[in-house]
Amino acid sequence: MQVSLENTGKLERKLTVRLSAGAYESQVRSRLAEVGRTVRLKGFRPGKVPVKVVEQRFGAQIRGEAMNELVRSSFQQAVDQQKLRPAVTPTISTSGEPVNGEIEYTATFEILPEIGPLDVSSLAVTRYEAAVAETDVDAMIETLRQQRRAWSPSEQGARDGDMVLFELGAQGDGFAYPAEGRERMGTILGSGAVTKDLEDKLLGRAVGDEFDADLTFPADFRIIALAGKPAHVVVKVVRVQEPKLPDIDDAFIASFGINEGGKEKFRADVRANLERELKNVLAARLKNEVVQKLVDRHQDIDVPESMVAAEANALAQQAQAQAQQQGQQVTMGADAYRPLARRRVVAGVLVGEIARQNGVRVDSRRVAETLASIASTYEEPERVVELYQRDPQLMSSLQNRVLEDQVAEWVAEHAQVNVQTLAFNEAMRPAS
Repeated sequence: MQVSLENTGKLERKLTVRLSAGAYESQVRSRLAEVGRTVRLKGFRPGKVPVKVVEQRFGAQIRGEAMNELVRSSFQQAVDQQKLRPAVTPTISTSGEPVNGEIEYTATFEILPEIGPLDVSSLAVTRYEAAVAETDVDAMIETLRQQRRAWSPSEQGARDGDMVLFELGAQGDGFAYPAEGRERMGTILGSGAVTKDLEDKLLGRAVGDEFDADLTFPADFRIIALAGKPAHVVVKVVRVQEPKLPDIDDAFIASFGINEGGKEKFRADVRANLERELKNVLAARLKNEVVQKLVDRHQDIDVPESMVAAEANALAQQAQAQAQQQGQQVTMGADAYRPLARRRVVAGVLVGEIARQNGVRVDSRRVAETLASIASTYEEPERVVELYQRDPQLMSSLQNRVLEDQVAEWVAEHAQVNVQTLAFNEAMRPAS
């Protein structure tokens, strides 16, 4: 095998590889013979199909497979020989035909940058700590009761926490919503599902009450036709229901799959779930802190443009999908996401480089624990585990997540760390 290397850009490389045509033909003959032994064709006994017949029927496919395998294996040997670290899958160009006893192909790709030693000893990192208190368990149990509350009709005026169903019509400058009649809507007073002004005006209203008011809807209002607009609204209350919270009895506890142990086991399970969520949140906070500090310090490094473009496209597609779910349209193309995409690629390159330079390898035990933790949130955890184990892409994503956590912890152990203690609710609140 002969290999020549050409630098075609800062990180772009072009490998030209020449291989003996004999190795290719040998692999083709081997595959033809193997297919001849296993294929079943009408008119031939199993294992007795002539090579010429196999060549006529399957030759093109077999030669393509042999070429792909030859390129795959030789490319890996070539990059190892040249001490290259490809960042993306190469673009291969070849005629696939032997010339003067050789087969030649070119592979064009980008490599990961040579960053040099990464010293994190002077990096200032904040590590957040928190714990689950009994009051946090009480609050979670109360939330679970709220989620399973029952509703019963109320004949009195609507109070905070009541569910109110109403019909609304709105008119403003050059528009009416809906175009005809009224739109039926509902809210739980105090939930913020509609504007506070409207909720305040619904307080004390009983079934059949009608009123009108001048309101200005917030810019992020869920009904796009009304978002950010002032309007005169006419409202009629259709139904008022008051909540009834369930008692924490055996039936309530059993609804969470706990049939033995009573309240003590129920509280223990609630605490375990909160502690698992808190652990994940604190790990995510640390990872975000470490990654942001690393990127800010090394934001000028060169990274593969193909990786940035792929990440920008992925962000644009994600935004488009989210907008479609909300009935909106996204006018920004992938270029608008390039700054964020570049930061993400820089982050990934830095995390990978720290792992490589310091021998941080994926801990298979932690991968299994993380998978078990993810699966435990589903009704059939064993099926979730099986899904990951059968899907290489899902498992690779999980392993990358675990490696990122391990690198963040390694950096925190070697950086200048400031420990900050938070209350449970504060820790669980999304970081700004």
